[in-house]
Amino acid sequence: MSIDWNSFTPLASAVGGVLIGISAAMFVLLNGRILGISGIVGGLLSPKQGDVIWRVLFLLGVLVAPLAYGLLTELPTRQIDAGSAVLIAAGLLVGVGTRIGSGCTSGHGVCGLSRLSPRSLMATLTFMAAGFATVFVTHHVLA
Repeated sequence: MSIDWNSFTPLASAVGGVLIGISAAMFVLLNGRILGISGIVGGLLSPKQGDVIWRVLFLLGVLVAPLAYGLLTELPTRQIDAGSAVLIAAGLLVGVGTRIGSGCTSGHGVCGLSRLSPRSLMATLTFMAAGFATVFVTHHVLA
């Protein structure tokens, strides 16, 4: 994957970040729950009565929103330089990591850091360091 610096739009990125922050704040204020995708999906794996509908609707919104956005504007082209096996393995590793870390980037990085959670700070530093190391190894050591 490469970044097209000519198409880089910091304003759009900042607006997207603000929208994510507002959404996370509204979610915790209105529902008393942390907006973490892994927790929302995990709640569907062991559902409690009256706790399924909002989770399904949230996930449908996550899936439908890009499609709706695509009706309004041209979506950027995607180029994925990995095969299906690598993508499946990566998805499984992310899933295992979110279980081990008791949350995902949205739960720890957005919601946990905004609540000044020390556990979320450590989790965020850990997954960022792991990401940096992975990029370094794949692009500079194995290349």
